[in-house]
Amino acid sequence: MVDRLAFAVSSRDTLLQQAGDVEFDLLVIGGGITGAGIALDAVTRGLSVCLVEKHDFASGTSSKSTKLIHGGLRYLKQFEFGLVKEVGRERAILHQLAPHLVVPEKMVLPLIKGGSLGKTMTSIGLYIYDFLADVEGEDKRRMLDKDEVKEIEPLLPESTLLGGSIYAEYRTDDARLTIEVVKTAFRHGALLFNYLECREFLEEEETVRGIKCLDHLTGDNIILRAKNIVNAGGPWVDELRSKVEPISGKRLYLTKGVHLVVPRSKLPLRHAIYFDVPHDNRMIFAIPRLDITYIGTTDTYYEGDKDQIRVSHEDVNYLLGAVNQTFAIKTLQADDIVSSWAGLRPLIYEDGKSASEISRKDEIFEAKDGLLSIAGGKLTGYRKMAERIVDKVMERMHPDTAGQWPTRTESISLTEDSFQNYTECQAFIIKIKELCEQGGLDEIDARYLVHNYGKKAIDIYEDMARYAEYSPDIALIYAELDHARDFEMMATPLDYLMRRTGRIFFRPESIRLVEDHIFQYFADRYLYTPDQLYQQKLDWREAVRSITVFQ
Repeated sequence: MVDRLAFAVSSRDTLLQQAGDVEFDLLVIGGGITGAGIALDAVTRGLSVCLVEKHDFASGTSSKSTKLIHGGLRYLKQFEFGLVKEVGRERAILHQLAPHLVVPEKMVLPLIKGGSLGKTMTSIGLYIYDFLADVEGEDKRRMLDKDEVKEIEPLLPESTLLGGSIYAEYRTDDARLTIEVVKTAFRHGALLFNYLECREFLEEEETVRGIKCLDHLTGDNIILRAKNIVNAGGPWVDELRSKVEPISGKRLYLTKGVHLVVPRSKLPLRHAIYFDVPHDNRMIFAIPRLDITYIGTTDTYYEGDKDQIRVSHEDVNYLLGAVNQTFAIKTLQADDIVSSWAGLRPLIYEDGKSASEISRKDEIFEAKDGLLSIAGGKLTGYRKMAERIVDKVMERMHPDTAGQWPTRTESISLTEDSFQNYTECQAFIIKIKELCEQGGLDEIDARYLVHNYGKKAIDIYEDMARYAEYSPDIALIYAELDHARDFEMMATPLDYLMRRTGRIFFRPESIRLVEDHIFQYFADRYLYTPDQLYQQKLDWREAVRSITVFQ
C-alpha cells in the first residue's frame, strides 16, 4: 500500500489520498507508544492498518515519562507480581530489538535511616525482582555495605546512610522509541499520520466503521474507514469513548508526573539513584544523562487542560527538597533548573486507592458499537498491550482461526540496520567518537548521535559536509533536520526539538544555538508564509517558557 514512499511530510498528501481510498482492517487513534505498538503488531500479522494522531507522534505521555525501560520494582510493594514479571521480561526483549535506544543502566538504591526500605526486605524484594524478570549474570542485584555505597556514590549522606544495593535497569528516550516503532510500522506497510485529529465517529448499522478527521496542517476534513477501530488515546481515551456512549464503570484517573532537569555539574551523580523522599512514603529517581541530571517524578491527581500541563512551584519545591535533603551538594535552587517536563499517566480508577497505589495494569473497553479502547499500562509493557488488543481484533476478523496469526513483534528490530547487541553498539560509539573528534565535535555528540539514531548516526555525520560553511555544532543541527524531514515525518520545529532529538530536555545548552537557525530552515525548506513562521516562533517561545517558568 505504501508504494515505498518516504516517511516524510513531502509524501504526506499522497499517503493521505491512499488512505482515503480504502477500507482498512484496523484504524488506530493515538500516536503514542501504545498506538504505535498496536499498528506495528497488527500490520505484521497481515492486517491493513492506518493510525492517526492529533498532534505529533509521542507528543503526550510518550515523551513525558521517566524515560526508563524498568521492571517496576515499586510494584512489588503492591504485590503486582504478574506485572513485574511481564515488564521485567519485556526489558530484555526491547534491549535486543533496539540496543542503541534501550541501554543498560546500573541503578543504586541507598538504604537510609528512617527510610521506607530495610536491608532484609530490600534484599528479598530484589531477589524476587531478579527471579520474576529472569535477570542473569552481572545484571543481578548486589547488596552493598555503607562503605561500598559511598565509594560508588560519594554524594550520598554519611550520617544517615546504612548501605544499599545496585541492580540493573534500562534507560531510553521514550519519544525516540515511539518514533522508531512508528517508522517500523510504516516500513511494514501501515499508514501513520501526525496532526490528523479524530473529530467524529461514523457508524453504519449501529457499528463504528470510520472517523471524520481534521488535518491540522492543511485545515482539510478527511474521512477514513475501517472494519475495526481502536482508541489508544492515552489521557484522551475517555474523551473519545464518550463520543460513542456515556462513560460508566471503570474510567481514567489522570495523575501528573513532573521531572526537573539541572546541569550535571550541579548534581554530579555517577549512577542513576532510586531514593526515598525524606518524610514521605514515596521514592523518586535522579538520573544522569549526557551533561544533565534529571529528577522525578511526582504523582498527583490532575484534572486540568490535558494539552497544557505545567510544572508548579509546589512540584519544584517537592523534588528539589528531596534532592537537597538526600545528597551532599550545594543547595539546588529553582534558578538551577534548565528544563523540565510534565506528563499525564492514564491510570484506571479504583475506589479507595491513592494515586501511588492504583495499579499500572492496562484495561480494554469494548463499546456497544464495537469501538475498542485501551488505557493504563507502562512504557515498558507497550508490546504486550498491543498484543492483547490485536488478539481481540483477530478474533473478530477470524473467529475460528485467530490463533494462526500470533504476534511477531518479539523478533522485529526497531531499526532498518540494527545492532546485533549492545557490545556492537558500544564499538560503534567509539567509531563515531573518532569521526566527531576529527570533525570538531566531542564525545557527548558521539553518544548523543548513536543513542538517538543507531547506525544512521554515520549518515547524519556525513551529511554535515553539506553545511561546511557553518561551525560543526550548527552543521550537525542542519544534518539532523534533514534526516527528520526526509525520514521521520517532522512537520514543525517543536517536532525536532522535543521528539526527534530531545534537545530541549537533554541538551538545553544548545537551545539558543538551534533557535538562530531552525526557523530559517523551515522557512526555506517548508516554504512557510510570514504568518506561519510567526506562529511557529510563538509556539516555540511558549514551549520554552512552559519548561522554564513555573506556576
